[in-house]
Amino acid sequence: MKRAIVSADDFGMSLEVNEAIETAHRRGLLSTASLMVAGAAAQDAIERARRLPTLNVGLHLVVIEGPATLPHDRLPLITGADGWFSSSQLGLGVDYFFRPEGRRELALEINAQFEAFARTGLRLDHANAHKHMHLHPTVGRMMIDIGKRHGLNAVRVPLEPPEPLYAAGTYTDSLGDAALRHWTRLLRHQARSAGMATNDWCFGLAWSGHMTADRVAALAAHLPDGVSEIYFHPATGKNPLINRLMPTYAHEAELDALCAPGFKNGLAHSGAQLCGWQDVVRAQRG
Repeated sequence: MKRAIVSADDFGMSLEVNEAIETAHRRGLLSTASLMVAGAAAQDAIERARRLPTLNVGLHLVVIEGPATLPHDRLPLITGADGWFSSSQLGLGVDYFFRPEGRRELALEINAQFEAFARTGLRLDHANAHKHMHLHPTVGRMMIDIGKRHGLNAVRVPLEPPEPLYAAGTYTDSLGDAALRHWTRLLRHQARSAGMATNDWCFGLAWSGHMTADRVAALAAHLPDGVSEIYFHPATGKNPLINRLMPTYAHEAELDALCAPGFKNGLAHSGAQLCGWQDVVRAQRG
């Protein structure tokens, strides 16, 4: 049986992102969004989510290239003076894995983000991490262990199989892609060992920022069996922050793809049924 969760990341990053997520939920196939609790437009995102009771919202954990919830003096090793995590996966990865103080600060911040989500009053639908940093074994374990105390029961595993991408369009598999698929095994083991639900497949990595209408329609028609999460980065326009962090992303094209009839038709062609994370939780728990 083919099932698809259609989701968006970076909810709360900016008003443009929030507007796109609301539009894609009202007019398109978007059912799910992942919230940056310390994002510049987080409060606006929370208010929109409260007006959209059918929008499922989870935590988009930020431990790289984004603002921390706690002040810099609580996280002096892993954040800069501006209160942001750096963009260095290698540097942060070393701090999180090898340095006890880095792990202590990381645990404090992850707990603070789950607590901030709880204060919104929204139901915690799922969790994942910005830039998929939960593939890092320390981040993944802490997100799952701490999240479980806050009611977390579903985690994204970013395993993107190459075969549907070959069928859907131009794609070249790389050694980096293969290595990424290898790391997903540990994350899935961590989540399943904690009794949490996971997706089987995830699409949006190779074409991140360029999930255009034609690509998405073709991908939807070639989905594999199992639960696929198809995630997007929509926005109604650019702003200085988006231009700095994602200068090459086609955010408006991704919004168009979410609302395009070809996406819906492709899912119908493949026989895929739309679902949400809690449907997966119920199915995997029997």
